[in-house]
Amino acid sequence: MNIDPENEKKEILKQYRNLLKVCKPNTSIQDKQLIRKAFNLALEAHKDMRRKSGEPYIYHPLAVAKIVAGEIGLGTTSIICALLHDVVEDTDYTLNDIRDLFGDKVASIIDGLTKISGIFEQPGVSKQAENFKKMLLTLSDDVRVILIKLADRLHNMRTLDSMPPEKQLKIASETTYLFAPLAHRLGLYNIKTELEDLALKYTEPEVYNTIVEKLKETEQERKRFINKFTFPIKQVLTERGIPH
Repeated sequence: MNIDPENEKKEILKQYRNLLKVCKPNTSIQDKQLIRKAFNLALEAHKDMRRKSGEPYIYHPLAVAKIVAGEIGLGTTSIICALLHDVVEDTDYTLNDIRDLFGDKVASIIDGLTKISGIFEQPGVSKQAENFKKMLLTLSDDVRVILIKLADRLHNMRTLDSMPPEKQLKIASETTYLFAPLAHRLGLYNIKTELEDLALKYTEPEVYNTIVEKLKETEQERKRFINKFTFPIKQVLTERGIPH
């Protein structure tokens, strides 16, 4: 794989700017400075690390932070924690370093995320899915730990193609039995549906491919039906000067 450091640097900055675009409109200058500080730390901490796809590792925390801000709607503290969620587990930075730089709340959430990751190393997790779900929900004093972990899992599922088949199956199975029901319990229905769809791609590839083909076959027909339904509504809204 050819690595172009300059292009990677540009892509990292582009992804960082995209993250700032999906932050809440009322995000203050001070909050943006804290987000930048967390981004710089994550960039430094993960500088020599790459994902299985060969991409710089920093793409992952940036993507998780974007899901946290844009798809779940969480604020600055959660964005900072998403950017730093693998730092204590995977690099030389300690929880005390995080506490000194970002305070007790961020350190507490990072600690919760690190403990959850540790549990996944135990064998037979999927077999005890119900107990594990309860453990997850009680492990954290702060629901943001669970929400950031769901964002982490969603991005891992979106990029699962680069993993070996046995790992794909393990992660997809965990997602079906644990993370999709958790997302449902927390009212994140779009994320729950996407997790189930992505998991099906690896646990039941034939079923998944059949559904994808059938959707392709009926796409034009469905578009025509929707357009037929929405056209008169759009007409009336336009005539009455109502933006839509």
